[in-house]
Amino acid sequence: MPKRFRLTRRFPVAMTEDGYRKLRKFAQEAGLDEGEALSFLFENFDSVTNTENLTHRLRLFNAELEDRKR
Repeated sequence: MPKRFRLTRRFPVAMTEDGYRKLRKFAQEAGLDEGEALSFLFENFDSVTNTENLTHRLRLFNAELEDRKR
């Protein structure tokens, strides 16, 4: 039996414009709203990410983070 889809948490999120555009595009292509798309991505995080690429991209993102905040 499938799990019932309930939104149990709401939290303020800060996103870059590029990140939000990609989230909206993904959600639209998948026929979901943005919250449902985020839930899908995080519930299936391990299967939708490549660990090696994730580690590398995270290092790059963290290196640029302070400059991006200004």
